[in-house]
Amino acid sequence: MGNSEIMIHVRFSQDGTAREVSARPAALSAQDWVNRLSKEAANVYWALSGGRGLFQVSVVQLQLLQSGMS
Repeated sequence: MGNSEIMIHVRFSQDGTAREVSARPAALSAQDWVNRLSKEAANVYWALSGGRGLFQVSVVQLQLLQSGMS
């Protein structure tokens, strides 16, 4: 399969806080997950219209981020 990548979708509230985010570990709130992603994967983030954003990470990077070992 090669170097597969995952798209992590984010939806923000009007006040800028994360409301929904995919691939989130159960132990983290949506905002905590976006904070972690922003700290470790800001270089692969795209701001989209309508209060949305997208992180594009490798499967391995996602696993490390989810485990907190990034």
